[in-house]
Amino acid sequence: MEKLLLSPEEAAEILGVTRSTIYDLMRMRILASIKIGRRRLVPVQACEEMVKRMVEESA
Repeated sequence: MEKLLLSPEEAAEILGVTRSTIYDLMRMRILASIKIGRRRLVPVQACEEMVKRMVEESA
C-alpha cells in the first residue's frame, strides 16, 4: 500500500527542497498539512496539488 501522509523530511525529499522550505510552505499555507498528536504530516495529494498550482501560475 502506498503512503498517504509524508513527514516533512519525506515531503522535502520528494519535492527536492530542504526541510526548512517545507516548514515555510506549511507556515505560509501554500502546502497543506495536518497535525496528528505532536507530528505535522503532509498529504501526498497536497504535494501534487501545490506543484500543479505553481506550474499553472508560472505559465
